[in-house]
Amino acid sequence: MRKPTACEACRNRRRKCKILEGERDCTHCTARRIKCIQKPPVGGYYHQSALISESRLLENRLDAHNGIQEAENTYPPLALRLELVQLYFDYIHNQFHTLFHPPSFLASVAEDRVENVLLYPIFALSARFSTDPFFGGTAPSERGAAFISRGERLLQISRASLTTVQACVLLGAAYIADGDDVSENVYYGIACRMAQLLDLPNCVASNPLEREINIRVCWSLCMVDVWSSTAVKLPKLMPNLNIPLPMDELQYLALGSDMPLVSPGSDRSSPILAEMIKLNRILLDINDFNELCVQDHLEGVQLEDAIQQLSKRLDDWYEALPDIMRDTPENFAWFASHGLGRYFAAVYLGYYHFGQLLFYQFLHVEPYSSIPSAGLYAEKCKDHAARLCEMIYRAFETPNSDVLYTMVAHVLVIASTVQIHTLLFSSDEVRISVSRSRLERNFGILLHLKQYWSTLSRAMNRLRAFHDTCRKSMDTSFVLDRWMLRFLVEFAKEVEEKEPDVQSPLWTLAGLTQGLDL
Repeated sequence: MRKPTACEACRNRRRKCKILEGERDCTHCTARRIKCIQKPPVGGYYHQSALISESRLLENRLDAHNGIQEAENTYPPLALRLELVQLYFDYIHNQFHTLFHPPSFLASVAEDRVENVLLYPIFALSARFSTDPFFGGTAPSERGAAFISRGERLLQISRASLTTVQACVLLGAAYIADGDDVSENVYYGIACRMAQLLDLPNCVASNPLEREINIRVCWSLCMVDVWSSTAVKLPKLMPNLNIPLPMDELQYLALGSDMPLVSPGSDRSSPILAEMIKLNRILLDINDFNELCVQDHLEGVQLEDAIQQLSKRLDDWYEALPDIMRDTPENFAWFASHGLGRYFAAVYLGYYHFGQLLFYQFLHVEPYSSIPSAGLYAEKCKDHAARLCEMIYRAFETPNSDVLYTMVAHVLVIASTVQIHTLLFSSDEVRISVSRSRLERNFGILLHLKQYWSTLSRAMNRLRAFHDTCRKSMDTSFVLDRWMLRFLVEFAKEVEEKEPDVQSPLWTLAGLTQGLDL
């Protein structure tokens, strides 16, 4: 590949860069008395190569300081690096966040052209899924710590770049996987601010792939911001973006860096990530609505109007979907056959979870007896929870579509409490039997996830805390108060019972329905 010789100004105006003999600056910059920047274009091959060399030099210095044996013991060989990156794309990417173009990123890993500041946090997230003997003797949920620390040592937040933004998101994800929401929010905060400082979606791009990655990273930050900011009760950092939605997923995967630059077309309203973004906008308002309900004790017409508007937005989102994106077994099978089954499942885990969040308070019927539709909203909550469970079951039953990211545990715990509501209050034996079966299956899935994520102990303790609260007071268990709001949105934290009680026996599935008078 020929190294670019034009200065930055001449590249931007797409004109030949002329430098007279004996001069350092080109004629264009000299005439206009501007600084003549003669460096490779940011993000290009030579720029990336220079950054990788700089990063490796820093890492070698750190290794020399800390002892080379540590570096040799924690750095996987190439074959394993490729496996770990593939596992990351299988189980994390597009479900937790969207940061890369998988085909080109894997190719760059194979050619040793990816900075370790990205690879280490990727390994921290994906090593738990590997069966390679390299990790022998280390529990899957504990394999990430060494990679996180090495990634942090290489991070240079003074180097404002897309790579630094991506590294911060990865480190934030690695920390929340271990339940550290403080470090998560610090890294996400850096990523959000840096993306805005770089004006990432409007950066000059040399090809459609580069531009699409910038757009996807910005939208990913917007979605992550809603989840993480709500969980720690802080204002969100990303503004409302006026940029194109991501392009069709299959078209994106087919893009290559050597394709010519084209203007964005009508393809930018197509499925998966674009639909996930639209849905996430509704989540923001659902979170604000639930907070307002707790803070101002909404009731009567005010509550009815607000719930109707948000319910309609969820319905409108689904009705506007292209046929290929509807939740049907045939559509799921089609996406799974194209390697996108987990991605498709993630969209609907969001949709059904947002619905159960919106309608959850109506499971506690008494305060809303003056609202004619209270019973309908309670049924909607149960329907969303049931469909969420069924989507997870379908994902686990479909080859190469099982969903193992941490948020699955949180949404499944919430859906399980809706099943407990049926056990407590329904007189329909068929419903009771179905809910009991779902609880049993959900418990098995949570145990399966527990081997991979240390935070699953917290998720299961949350379900136990809710169960113990139900045992003590069925009448107040489903009230949307401050405790319940924390239970619904603070997915990384421990939640105590509403009222302290003596220590319950060891929690097992057999004890899940104990004391519920069934």
